[in-house]
Amino acid sequence: MLKGKKILLGVTGGIAAYKAAFLVRLLVKEEAEVKVIMTPAAKEFITPLTLSVLSKNPVYSEFSKPETGEWNNHVEFALWADLLIIAPATADTMAKMANGICDNLLLATWLSAKCPVYIAPSMDLDMWKHPSTQQNIQRLLSYGNKIISPAEGELASGLTGEGRLEEPGNIVSILNGHFSKKLPLNKKKILVTAGPTYENIDPVRFIGNRSSGKMGFAIAQEFAANGAEVTLITGPSSLVIHNHTIHRIDVESSEEMYNACMKHFVDADITVMSAAVADYKPEHAESKKIKKKDNVMELKFVKTKDILSELGHRKKKNQLLVGFALETDNETENAKEKIKSKNLDMIVLNSLNDEGAGFQTDTNKISIIDKALKQTDFTLKSKKDVAKDIVAVIVERLNK
Repeated sequence: MLKGKKILLGVTGGIAAYKAAFLVRLLVKEEAEVKVIMTPAAKEFITPLTLSVLSKNPVYSEFSKPETGEWNNHVEFALWADLLIIAPATADTMAKMANGICDNLLLATWLSAKCPVYIAPSMDLDMWKHPSTQQNIQRLLSYGNKIISPAEGELASGLTGEGRLEEPGNIVSILNGHFSKKLPLNKKKILVTAGPTYENIDPVRFIGNRSSGKMGFAIAQEFAANGAEVTLITGPSSLVIHNHTIHRIDVESSEEMYNACMKHFVDADITVMSAAVADYKPEHAESKKIKKKDNVMELKFVKTKDILSELGHRKKKNQLLVGFALETDNETENAKEKIKSKNLDMIVLNSLNDEGAGFQTDTNKISIIDKALKQTDFTLKSKKDVAKDIVAVIVERLNK
């Protein structure tokens, strides 16, 4: 949600100013564009050079550049920002803000800001609880600012209680939430499955498939980018989720996938089942490694639980269920039959006969078939772009 957003970070003179380095690093990792304005006192706790290197932008603290006399235009900073976050905000700075005092570049920028403003206070316990501080907080709220309440814990004074700057990771999550409110899937709960399942033969060997999880991971990240609350249930995969708002659940077997899906499906508004779940598993898994003895070894297999069919059976009227079909022959007919037999709202079909589609590739070629059996075909694209197409079709359906 922060990708491409212009975030202006104000840093004031408290011991928690050192956490500004971690906050800048996380914002940049989220692909936000970050500029920093420091109060003169903040430079006693952390150097402008540190924040400049991390933000990849100059750091500002004075109304003008002493060496050239060039003006640092606070109005331009205020107009540039999509959001202003002051972290840490000291009792002194908040008192000045509450009373319109404008004696440094940060305060002048705040007074000029038309963008949303978040304030993350940090101070000692008694300072935080003092009536004047609490009165200033109420006044800042009345101006339309949003307060990120301080956390409880050990303080620099040695006291324990409220006053710690909220952790940078939590601040980033709050800012992500701010921007997600304007996105089409805000507050929607999404369940996505991805990857293969492994069915044990013995402690060493298993039956599996070639799914890498790339398609499911891309879908989960695209849903999150559209403001949704995403739970990703994945079989064994080396892939990494880069959006920390996604709740990842790792499973191995089809039984574990089944149990996780049954638990989380009940709360899901939309479920996309892109995992390649094993259809069969060994009837009995040996507790010790099977030794190589005979020329032929026979294994007896039994059907696994049909997760998609069970979800279709449990699906409520307000839930949307999307299946996947990877086929090698009679592709469209098989996919349409799956829609009916498993009570799906739509299905994403891809064929191993299409070059560049299927497992372990970075591309895919899909068709989407809805419950009315209307089919939409797409060209070969990167899995990231395929995920965009899938989510766009789902959003369009929700808006009908």
